Amino acid sequence: MSDSAYARAGVDTSRAEEAVAGLVDVLRRIDPGRPSRAVLGSGHYANVLRLDDRTGIALSTDGVGSKVIVAEQLGRFDTVGVDCIAMNVNDVICVGAEPIAILDYIAVEEAEPEMLRQIAEGLRAGAEQAGVEIPGGELAQLPELIRGHPSPRGFDLVGSCFGTVALDAIVTGARVEPGDAVIGLPSSGVHSNGLTLARRALPDLDERPPELGGASVGETLLEPTTIYVRAVVDLLDSGVDVRGLAHITSGGLLNLLRLEAAVGYEIDRPLPRLPIFDLIAARSRAAEGELFEVFNMGCGFCCVVPADQTDAAVELLDSHHAGSAVIGRATEDAGTVRLPGLSGTAGAGFSPR
Repeated sequence: MSDSAYARAGVDTSRAEEAVAGLVDVLRRIDPGRPSRAVLGSGHYANVLRLDDRTGIALSTDGVGSKVIVAEQLGRFDTVGVDCIAMNVNDVICVGAEPIAILDYIAVEEAEPEMLRQIAEGLRAGAEQAGVEIPGGELAQLPELIRGHPSPRGFDLVGSCFGTVALDAIVTGARVEPGDAVIGLPSSGVHSNGLTLARRALPDLDERPPELGGASVGETLLEPTTIYVRAVVDLLDSGVDVRGLAHITSGGLLNLLRLEAAVGYEIDRPLPRLPIFDLIAARSRAAEGELFEVFNMGCGFCCVVPADQTDAAVELLDSHHAGSAVIGRATEDAGTVRLPGLSGTAGAGFSPR
């Protein structure tokens, strides 16, 4: 296991990447007995299946992760449904698709009616924010598998999102060019990545540090993930040439390198860091580079557009998410993301410049 703060907390991302690579290598050799309908290769935020010559269906699946432990410990379950919706729809819009539906899977230690009602309230709120339906799902009672913190509050929450996109309108990042502007959209907090490290750094969920302005640690960690669907769909419909879309989750701003173009990115004006990240930094032994690999650090989504179209794009995005701003640009230094004082590549992470 590597000697990072995240690994010491129990999550070794380098080993996980090796495991995922092996998994994907096997699955991509599936022979369905017909030509594949997949339009994109692995590595995108979502894939697209060809339905006919014009239309594709975008697919993605994700869960809430260890954020459910915070919900269990606080006995509050009305926000994690928003996270489940957000983590899925924010990925599907990255390929230029409009999300239309979510299916949810809830595994519980015990089918407690009030807990499930609260989870459903969050799912409904997230679905309405994203403009999607939840036409079905699955509830599984697995007391031998699911153990709560504390028992019997244990649960896991996962979703799968379906969207539609015209095949000639798929956004892959392949058209990004050096000099294009990177616009950052602010996050609401930790979102749904890095909670294992955040909980290790801040174990007292009832604590109300002055940095959090009166809110408790638990309340701050449970702040729902921002849903960017309406802003991005409006941008795609606006006439702005949207060349790249990136959901900033695990991996942080290195996720920009998932876009297909052979470019790098200079992020010289990052969005303001939220107080929760300063607090995690102060309480953990995580290096600055690791913090930017694990957390969104205040920027939850990025849009890449031509430099001469930034004013229109920022005005539109800021009307949805106040504080949206140009944070940098694409460069000729392919495969590298540079931040103030840091330089990073996929797989190697960030290190001091």
